[in-house]
Amino acid sequence: MSQELERVYTIPLGKVLLSQSQHRAVRAINMIKEFAQHHMKVETIKIDEELSHQIWARGVRSPPRKIKVRMSKTDEGYVLVTPFTDDVESAVTPEKETKKVEDVVEEAPAKEEAPAKEEAPAKD
Repeated sequence: MSQELERVYTIPLGKVLLSQSQHRAVRAINMIKEFAQHHMKVETIKIDEELSHQIWARGVRSPPRKIKVRMSKTDEGYVLVTPFTDDVESAVTPEKETKKVEDVVEEAPAKEEAPAKEEAPAKD
């Protein structure tokens, strides 16, 4: 294979909640490996350290419900699973000009000094 194959997947990890609370993050890692083996048709899977930190960030008991990953098949014959970063979208956003709407607030005259009215002298 002279060409690397790269795909982006959203992996559902909701079934990790079926396992015991002390094994949920470990099961999430195993589910990612199984998903990669099934979809990329390769037995050797390597998970990036950053992705592992994302899974373990909230502890062993509460891994994320789903995670978006980028899977790259390399020339060495293994699949590298990394967290998905949206590089293309970040380049498009600065080019697009967004108009900022300024809040126009009509200020009611506060209890300021009202102009004194000239009163006509009272006739008795």
